[in-house]
Formats: sequence, structure tokens, C-alpha cells
Amino acid sequence: MIWAMVLLPLLLLVMGMPIFTVLMAAGSVTLVWVMDLPIEMIQTELFGSVDNYNLIAVPFFIWAGAIMTAGGISKRLVDWVLSFLGGLRGSLGLTTVGACTIFGAISGSSPATVAAIGGMIYPSLRARGYPEYFASGLITSSGAIAGIIPPSIGMILYGVAAEESVRNLFIGGILPGLLIAAMMGAYVYFVARRLDIQEGGTFAFRNIVTTTRHGSWALGMPLIILGGIYSGIFSPTEAAGVSCLYSIIVALFIYRDLDARGLWKVTVESAYLTAQILVIVGAAMLFSRLLTIAGVPQMIVEWLKAMNMAPWMVMAAINILLLIIGCFLDPISAILVLSPLLKPVVVAAGIDPVHFGVVLTVNLMIGMFTPPFGLNIFVTQAMFKVPLGTLYRGLVPFIIINLIGLVIISYWPDLTMVLVRAL
Repeated sequence: MIWAMVLLPLLLLVMGMPIFTVLMAAGSVTLVWVMDLPIEMIQTELFGSVDNYNLIAVPFFIWAGAIMTAGGISKRLVDWVLSFLGGLRGSLGLTTVGACTIFGAISGSSPATVAAIGGMIYPSLRARGYPEYFASGLITSSGAIAGIIPPSIGMILYGVAAEESVRNLFIGGILPGLLIAAMMGAYVYFVARRLDIQEGGTFAFRNIVTTTRHGSWALGMPLIILGGIYSGIFSPTEAAGVSCLYSIIVALFIYRDLDARGLWKVTVESAYLTAQILVIVGAAMLFSRLLTIAGVPQMIVEWLKAMNMAPWMVMAAINILLLIIGCFLDPISAILVLSPLLKPVVVAAGIDPVHFGVVLTVNLMIGMFTPPFGLNIFVTQAMFKVPLGTLYRGLVPFIIINLIGLVIISYWPDLTMVLVRAL
């Protein structure tokens, strides 16, 4: 069984095969030639895994994020954040972090945030005197906040794979996401002072009034989505549908920055991306199902029990494992494959599965901007043609900051759970 479920996937990954092909091939070979199960199980698991109510939120949030970008909503959010920070040293860098956080509170997608916010802010960062390595590293790493701040697509997938409440995961991700954003903001301010960057902006209350008036409809989107979820008016899946309807109305009929042809274009692009994700979901859930049938989760739990590891040691070991995997595997595949395996382990160690879901998401979001295969790195490099060596140099301090944040989140569970218990 080891050759089919470990060696074969590794060989296919080294050969450069797409991740869904790797998982499908390994799962099919294991099912037919190792476990001798009926081949009909493949289509049963593939279709059954995507036939999930919570998964409907994924294409809706992707679509809403695309409409926001094309419809001028994200630009108005950036202008609004910048109006509060004008005159402050490092205001444009701080705006990058703040805008990524707010955009993430609507789209839930890290690469989409890098593309949407980075495309608007990167030229201004360079023009205001920010070094290329710092500007590119800031945008690449700030985009990962979107994967932690709700509504996080990663948390939706963890909720599906681990059978946990998506609403509780969203609530649990609020303070950890804000903590990382605050730590990154503090570093940006420090660098701006050290480099003596003079951005030339001034704070004026009238700018806040103007940008708030122009961007009021854009600002209403995260308020409606998150307010509706946390107040119990609608579920996360229903909130995703509401976000699409709201963004279409605002982009087409209020701001009028998007026409019917543009809406069709972003719809097709979103459908294509959704199809890519759901193919991975089906293949990963098949592979995870076979691991469960083989008793792998139970073997891991028994092995850890035999080692008599303290809960903090279990958390440390899992964090190291996830950080390594995040450098090579995309978060969607990692979440879907590892969640069913690791949930029994953390439960046996006395770790709350909602807290663990947030920790797992933070780990894999760090992997989004960690060499060599972080997806955000490729988005930034493709958009701005930054040499990889330069980009890697700029990412190092942000990786360190996020690792410190990960330690705090991992060993201070109340940071995650206090709002979950309150709401």
C-alpha cells in the first residue's frame, strides 16, 4: 500500500503532473489493485464529495471577488483605507495591508487579493520610494491575510472535510487574522521610518468624508456579508450568494464600472477557476476516503498515544509538518487530504478542532508566499516581473512575522475561541 499511496504520488509530483491527476491516479491504483474495492466507488466519491451544501459558497465568493475587481469596488476600498492613513509614515504600505484585509473579508481568496490589490498599489509603492524587494514582498504576503480573515475559502473546505461548523471557523478566524495584519502593519511602519520614505500625503478629514461617500456601497458589502453571518440572518453559503447579487447590483447599476459584456467575461473566468478547484476537491476527497478506509488516522493516533506526547508537542509537530507541506502543495489539496487525518489526532490531544482549523489555515496561508511553490509568489512574479531572487529577499521578514503570529495563535487558543464562545 505504501508504494501506491506514498511513492506513486511523490513520483508523479516530481514529474510535474497536476495535483488532481496525482491524487486521482494514486486513489484509483490503490482502490483497484491494492484494496480490491469496486471501481464504481471512484465516481461515487467524486460526485458525492462535491455534492455538499457548504461547497456552494466557494464559487459564489470567487465570483463576487472577480466582480469587485472588475467593477471598481476594490479600488474604492483602497481609496477609503488610504484616506485614514494620509500623512502617516508608511501610509501606502499600511494601506496595502488594510486593503488586503478588507478585500479578504469579501473574497476569501489569497491569489485574487494579490492580483486585485497589488495591481492597483504596486506601481504607487514603487513611485513613492519603496524598494522593489519590499514592495513585492509586502503585496505577496499581505494577500495571505485574505485566507485567514473570514469568509476564508480554506476554512470552508476544512469545515467540509472535517465536518465542523463553517460559521464557528469564520468567527474563530477574526482575531488571528487581525493579529497578523497588525504585526505586518507594525513592521511596515518600522521599515518606512528606517528608510525615511517621504510619501508626501497629508491627513484631511474631508478626504475621509469624500472617500466614504464615494465608497459607501463598497463598504456595505463586508458589513452585509459578515453581519448577516454572525447575526444568524443567513448561513455562510447564503452569504456567498448575497455577496454576488450585491456586487452585481453595485458594479452594474450604481458605480457602472462594469457592463454586461464585462460581467459575462468575469463569470466565465470564475467558472473556470471554480472547475479547477472542484476537480481537486473530488480527487482529494477520494484519496482521503481511501486513507480513512486503510485506517491511517487511527494508526497515527495510536502512534502518538504510544509516544505519550504532550498537547503542545503534538501542536508543534503538526505545525512543522504543515509548514513543510505548505511549501510544496497548494492549500486546497492539503486541507482536503490532511483534515480527515489530523482531526482525530488533535481531538485525542485535547485540542479544539475549531482552533485547529484556524491553525491549519494559517499554516497553509504562510505556504502561499513561501518558496519554492507558493502560489502568491507566481502571481506577483507574473504581474510585476520581479526577479525571484529579489522577491524572495523581500519575503523573508514577512515569513518570520507570520511564523511568530502562528506560534501565538497555536499556543493561545483563547484568541481563536473567545469570540466563538461569545457568539
